Amino acid sequence: MSTQDRNGTEQSHPRRPRLLLRRLSAAVASALAVSAALATPLNPAPHQAAATEGDKVLTVAVAQSVDSLSPFLASRLVSTTIHRLMYDYLTNYDPKDAHVVPGLATAWKPSPDKLTWTYTIRSDSKWSDGQKATAEDAAWTFNKMMTDPGAATANGSFVTNFDKVTAPSPTRLVIQLKKPQATMTALDVPIVPKHIWEKVGDLSKFNNDKSFPIVGNGPFVLTDYKADSYVRLKANKTFWRGAPKFDELVFRYYKDQDAAVAALRKGEVSFVAGSPSLTPAQAASLKGEKDIKVNDAPGRRFYALATNPGAQAKNGKHFGDGDPSLLDERVRHALFMAVDRATLVDKVFQGHAVEGEGYIPPRFSSYFWKPSASQELAYDPAKAAQLLDEAGYKKNSDGKRVGKDGKPITYRLLCHATDPNDKAVGQYLKEWWGKLGIGVTLDCLDNVTDPWLAGKYDLAFDGWSVNPDPDFVLSIHTCAALPATPKDIGATDNFICDKTYDKLYAQQLAEYDPAKRTAIVKQMESRLYDLGYMNVMAYPNAVEAYRTDQIKSIETMPSAAGNIYGQDGYWSWWSAVPATSDGSSGGLSGGAITGIAIGGVVLVGAVFLFAMRRRATAEDRE
Repeated sequence: MSTQDRNGTEQSHPRRPRLLLRRLSAAVASALAVSAALATPLNPAPHQAAATEGDKVLTVAVAQSVDSLSPFLASRLVSTTIHRLMYDYLTNYDPKDAHVVPGLATAWKPSPDKLTWTYTIRSDSKWSDGQKATAEDAAWTFNKMMTDPGAATANGSFVTNFDKVTAPSPTRLVIQLKKPQATMTALDVPIVPKHIWEKVGDLSKFNNDKSFPIVGNGPFVLTDYKADSYVRLKANKTFWRGAPKFDELVFRYYKDQDAAVAALRKGEVSFVAGSPSLTPAQAASLKGEKDIKVNDAPGRRFYALATNPGAQAKNGKHFGDGDPSLLDERVRHALFMAVDRATLVDKVFQGHAVEGEGYIPPRFSSYFWKPSASQELAYDPAKAAQLLDEAGYKKNSDGKRVGKDGKPITYRLLCHATDPNDKAVGQYLKEWWGKLGIGVTLDCLDNVTDPWLAGKYDLAFDGWSVNPDPDFVLSIHTCAALPATPKDIGATDNFICDKTYDKLYAQQLAEYDPAKRTAIVKQMESRLYDLGYMNVMAYPNAVEAYRTDQIKSIETMPSAAGNIYGQDGYWSWWSAVPATSDGSSGGLSGGAITGIAIGGVVLVGAVFLFAMRRRATAEDRE
């Protein structure tokens, strides 16, 4: 759904009160021209950089297309992954165990009352145009998010509680809070260069995709991009932590995941991540192949079944057409009690997952929650049928459950046409719910965004990548994340609005004691579970593969057994070591990529939607 993310994750991030979100905007983009970029206020004399002969190129096949290259707008996992490579954050997460480590900030200290945080900004970070990165850049980034709803689209909930942000000196950043905030060492916000971004007009419409190279201070510099095709980045030789080992990194989009796997076999790409993981069949087909390594490790995602709770906006207006029977908690519980999660893990994921329980995956052990025996909605079809009877949805003479309108109940289940897991799980749900007397129509679409944002669904497959700090994935279920009006786009994942949950969310955000905060987070997970609007079916493994004749070594996160793609940081791509020194690192180097149409991808040439928050469900946000 998120996959990020729904990121996701990636997370990356919150959205709350200030998120007066923007309407859909469309822009005309040529899908056939990849010539020199147009000059804009951001780059008066732009140019495109192509890999030179002998460059070591790491090519990553991804199953998501970029929703935005603006860090103020992006929510998809692929986009936030790229932004982690382009821009530094105040802090980062250690790849070994995800504890907080320095990023753009080398140190941080709260005041005794925890209302003022002072960060020491490193003096050895430079923007790729040669200017120094300073505290003023960070202050400008946060202040813009605090004052401009467009700039708050992706990560606005991080700054909702900010009172004032200043930069008394180039190496000193001061953030004053309205009340204590526990996420001050986990502000997953890309810091942008003030001298570049202050020239931008409407941030809600600026997609950051016309002038290259894009000025940044991360381990890579974005040098070229083509919508629904590829993103090209070059190593930042002046990155303060040290330059990446590969000269160039290319993310290439494949709509057809089997085509991406075939490209890996041929050596046309170095790495394949899947959507967001390889299917069991794809992974099995790659195991044992010469020069290919399959990475199969516990993931940071959950795979869930979301129920339309009655789409609503902050102004109290309801919209959409979710089936009213789903407003009954007994019905929601009955549906989930008819889901055999063990069978899904065994038959669909073929063991590359574990059964879903709480909202946060077991990889994050401190926040992982399990329902008690009396609370658990265990697989029990007989009990499910009893709940439906009690709710007044009894079977007619044909064995069909009948709604209050006297008509047989048939739920529309929104799924991603490109995700084989959605389709496979959907078939099981049709069978299991059919035995309850409930019909199911699988509504599998390439674009789930439009019906989801319009509230025109009954149930949907959902998924997010979770960050080491869970604040973001918790925030997307608050009332504050709802759209301002039915015509706006909110940060909400599924239109959930529950006052009890909101109260707990505010408590965890203000709690600095780790043990106490963990306890509150688990109460929130318990509340979500009981509401039954978000039912976690599985925690899929991260299943991905790469060519060992192109990549000698690469960092996983966590180091012992973790994922490569979609990390909470840039460690994998920054650490990757080429297997050879002759520049043959897979894929096509330089400008050759620009003319290619890959794996069933149709390059859209006329109108391409941007400046909108994309659905993160299984496409997830971080």
